[in-house]
Amino acid sequence: MTCSRLDEAFAYIESFTNLERSQQYTVRTYRLDRMHRLLDFFDHPERSYRIIHVAGSKGKGSTCTMVAYALQALGFKAGLYGSPHVSSYMERFTLAGTWFSDEMVLSAINGMFSHLEGFTFPEEQGYDRPTTFELLTLLALLLFKQSDCDYAVLETGLGGRLDATNVVEPVLTAVTPIELEHTNILGSTIAKIAAEKGGIIKKGVPVVTAPQHLDALTVLRNIAADRVSKFIYLPELLVHTSSHSTLREHHLCLMWSNDTVDDLHIRLLGSFQGENCATAIAMLEQLNLIPTAERREAALSGISRAVLPGRMEAIGRDPVIIIDGAHTSRSIDRVIDSFRELIPSGGAVIFGVVTGKDHTRMVESLLKAFDRLIISTPGTFKPSSPIELYTLCISTAQRMVAEGDLEAPPVILFEQQPARALKRSMELLYPGEGLLVTGSFYMAAEIRSICLQEVSYD
Repeated sequence: MTCSRLDEAFAYIESFTNLERSQQYTVRTYRLDRMHRLLDFFDHPERSYRIIHVAGSKGKGSTCTMVAYALQALGFKAGLYGSPHVSSYMERFTLAGTWFSDEMVLSAINGMFSHLEGFTFPEEQGYDRPTTFELLTLLALLLFKQSDCDYAVLETGLGGRLDATNVVEPVLTAVTPIELEHTNILGSTIAKIAAEKGGIIKKGVPVVTAPQHLDALTVLRNIAADRVSKFIYLPELLVHTSSHSTLREHHLCLMWSNDTVDDLHIRLLGSFQGENCATAIAMLEQLNLIPTAERREAALSGISRAVLPGRMEAIGRDPVIIIDGAHTSRSIDRVIDSFRELIPSGGAVIFGVVTGKDHTRMVESLLKAFDRLIISTPGTFKPSSPIELYTLCISTAQRMVAEGDLEAPPVILFEQQPARALKRSMELLYPGEGLLVTGSFYMAAEIRSICLQEVSYD
């Protein structure tokens, strides 16, 4: 098939088995032999550049982005592959945040499918055709080769051990904080999930690890020891971190155990970005890319310019709308803390989340922080049940009032259409307050699209 338009091309990719949408998984759903077979068929484009591979539950997108921007500032051409996207598939594969041209991507997609004509997987490898995520991963690797990249920074999609990206031979791996997520696939405990995330650690390849729960840390250390991989644990390198966010920038001061002090202002907001920034710097140090003060300053200048849609993104001025795709209970807590720092007067929250998440714990945190909560639909990309979430919010609020955790019943509204939810939330705000949109990248994408298009809310 030959596509004449980019939207047609991505629609065709989506017509293949899309595990990001599906909630049905089998023992044959995730496997690496399929991706290995694809790369063999395309003569291994991933061997054309050095690869940095990152897994984790939270912060991996921001960390990957900072590393890619730093590499670019150091004079390298750096491909960046991540997921999910907020507004466009084009966000998933970039040159350090800069989109490829529509013409180049369309040509790469058509070339990929032309080469795949007649290609099928054998029966023992599951689905006979590639999945959507396998195709997107292959497309990214092909684009990076065509662009003569020096580095490619790859973010895992789900887990790590059996993720489609885990077929590469990296020069460095990293693991950002691990939380309970996708428990139906990755396991029901932190330790089990850490075993999946730690699956990206390769024999003899150093791994940089952000602060971790003790159970995760133990698992990751053991994997690294088994694979004779140097283990770099951020808390053992970082003496002190101080930070302060405004709606324009985030000021960081990082004090390292070797007496180095990094003082910088970054565009990525939120107190948790200090941890991601420090992880990125430790990764660059491990690659020996910033051995001098001049090189370090260049890398920090790149990090300071890094941007990523849907991560504590501030839109508008009166009121300010903060959009963040927090989808775990811990990340919700961190987003709430960051929102309070940016907008001390408080405000309201639009909340929407897909199925399979820890809804109750997230709802409890939001109800403690906000007295106005609007439930809406986080798009149609993944299954969700906003009316069930609304019912849960009502019952949870009643229980928390009865138990004394809330002084008064909050205002909880249900608006199925995101545009209506945005309009209602605006009506609930007092002067000086802000709006938080969170719970899912898909919820963030819906509201972000409305705000940026400046459509009517009526």
